[in-house]
Amino acid sequence: MAGVEGRVALVTGASQGIGRACALVLAAGGAKLALCARNQEKLQQVAAEIAAQGGECEVFKMDVANEEEIKAGVKAVMAHFGRIDVLVNNAGVTRDQLMMRMKRADWDEVLNTNLTGPFLLSQAVIGPMLKQRWGRIINVTSIFGQIGQAGQTNYASSKAGLIGLTMALAREVASRSITVNAVAPGWIETAMTSVLSEELKEKMRTAVPLGRTGTDMDVAHAVKFLASEEAGYITGEVLKVNGGILMG
Repeated sequence: MAGVEGRVALVTGASQGIGRACALVLAAGGAKLALCARNQEKLQQVAAEIAAQGGECEVFKMDVANEEEIKAGVKAVMAHFGRIDVLVNNAGVTRDQLMMRMKRADWDEVLNTNLTGPFLLSQAVIGPMLKQRWGRIINVTSIFGQIGQAGQTNYASSKAGLIGLTMALAREVASRSITVNAVAPGWIETAMTSVLSEELKEKMRTAVPLGRTGTDMDVAHAVKFLASEEAGYITGEVLKVNGGILMG
């Protein structure tokens, strides 16, 4: 089986942005999609896009900050598809503020969603992957988990932690042909970045060696590669998708 054809992929945060792009690209490659997010209406729209392309998918409402919803969601996906081959931990939130003013609730929400959620999801799917002796876990982290960002101590900490989780879990499950990797996007045009000022956007663009901001599809194609059969000898890796802002 080449690429991702016939694989079952669970994508969190699939209702918009990078998660939606990942779902569309994986579906175009022949994977069956379990679309997971909090907003069921938006998920249905993505499902309609996939169906229009001739793809197969199902919608599962899930808040990755809620352990019970994760357990119930993974159980429902297994009941519907019979297996989970690929997990894309994409769902994430920001609650930006200088650390001296950051509320504990904003710290907890970001860490619970961006780090504890992927931990719980990975834990929930790893059993079936171990039994079938094949799996792909791809964590969507961030360049700010690698270089930090003022006003984002919570977000940067969660994404740095996700990189550590990626490498540690990769070592635990490698003997069963399960790979665990991360994709670290740089400056990507999404709904999350659209609210920023044009001045800041232009400043960020000029810092990119490739001379442009990235797209959600740039990230999605990297995710698809790591999910594929061809990436079977890559694990514990952080694939930078940043236009050259951070090299080495």
